[in-house]
Amino acid sequence: MSLLGKAGPASAAYESGFAAHRAGVDRLLASYRAIPANANVRLAKKTSNLFRARAENTAPGLDVSGLAKVIAVDAAAKTADVAGMTTYEDLVAATLPYGLAPLVVPQLKTITLGGAVTGLGIESSSFRSGLPHESVLEMDVLTGAGEIITATPDGEHADLFRGFPNSYGTLGYSVRLKIELETVQPYVALRHVRFHDLRELESTLARIVTDKSYDGERVDYLDGVVFTADESYLTLGRQTDEPGPVSDYTGMDIYYRSIQHDSERPKRDRLTIHDYLWRWDTDWFWCSRAFGAQNPKIRRFWPKRYRRSSFYWKLIALDHKYHIGDKLEARQGNPPRERVVQDIEVPVERTADFVEWFLREIPIEPIWLCPLRLRENGASNTGRPWPLYPLRPNRTYVNVGFWSAVPTVAGQQEGKANRAIEQTVSEFDGHKSLYSDSYYGKDEFAALYGGETYTDLKKRYDPDQRLLDLYSKAVQRK
Repeated sequence: MSLLGKAGPASAAYESGFAAHRAGVDRLLASYRAIPANANVRLAKKTSNLFRARAENTAPGLDVSGLAKVIAVDAAAKTADVAGMTTYEDLVAATLPYGLAPLVVPQLKTITLGGAVTGLGIESSSFRSGLPHESVLEMDVLTGAGEIITATPDGEHADLFRGFPNSYGTLGYSVRLKIELETVQPYVALRHVRFHDLRELESTLARIVTDKSYDGERVDYLDGVVFTADESYLTLGRQTDEPGPVSDYTGMDIYYRSIQHDSERPKRDRLTIHDYLWRWDTDWFWCSRAFGAQNPKIRRFWPKRYRRSSFYWKLIALDHKYHIGDKLEARQGNPPRERVVQDIEVPVERTADFVEWFLREIPIEPIWLCPLRLRENGASNTGRPWPLYPLRPNRTYVNVGFWSAVPTVAGQQEGKANRAIEQTVSEFDGHKSLYSDSYYGKDEFAALYGGETYTDLKKRYDPDQRLLDLYSKAVQRK
């Protein structure tokens, strides 16, 4: 039974929000029925935060144009009903006026809530709040069979609720999600702590995750940046309502450069909660340098409205379409570069091992570190696993993110660097996200990402194979 139409507290805003949402669902279902029976069902959307190439789809897609808004916020219950295609930029804009925010807000503004749940998301609150799907209370899903069902942690469709994360639209698409929110303060006080040794960073990070504090101060947010083996940082954030000056990294100053310092004492900074949540978006972490946007002479004339990840993504999409980078390399007599755009997780005790291997073998810097643990409480924590991305409960992992390209040698195996990363991550008992290029064989892929559990879910919720399967999407780029 679908909960579409259950509007929670009686109010005109709730009724209006759910009425508009129901109209959007009607358009979605009409578009599903218009797709030929022999065609794969896909979203009709022009933008994506995926870095996987995929085959062109000539059939009409699902109309999700009416599913991109926050339906309602219940400030008293600290929950929000959100349409699946709503961006975190719009979600945060709707919740911050109440002094509330999602428990985990992924770094880029145009990531959608539905995308973060079906494709995983992470941020600096993940060491205490887990991943975005762990704060979902219930969700309406359009399955491959064309039905909209409501999945909850303990209901009739609890198997889909647990199997939906990391399914990337191969079991269905989220239409509505009801999520938990948390109270936030208006500012975040930062400490950037420098390390000269990766193993010291690893042990300090593990201790902070356990203690939720450092040097006598509470830690609400925790991530890090590695520039070189002897220059790395942990950034510790503490929510506060104390007034005072704040920094602005949406103009000429660049956030990740502000982290660096030579002192043995932590460097302190302050941001508004809004600017903290979006601190990485202005320069897409550090990736805007590839477009010259960090050159002061260019940045001064780069329109501020275009200093955001969604615009840089458009430039990347043009490169993918016209192979601009490869053509420039060819003019210099070089082979194409291999794209290495990945996020992986390894157990915290293997963090230094992996980073040392990476810095030695893969010429990319900086790299991002973000610790995470599955939530130990919360409505969705039933003690059952999330089978398509089987992180262990009560274990700390560290996400390592790296996003660039590396030189290739003519005639080398396709994806050589990415294949080496996959092998090393597996050797270190880790996992790799599937938003970018993958090269696993079928058996290895099945062992890592759901196996028979996924097969059973596929049979139940997509019996006619209207949706592509996960291996076809993630590895075969269909």
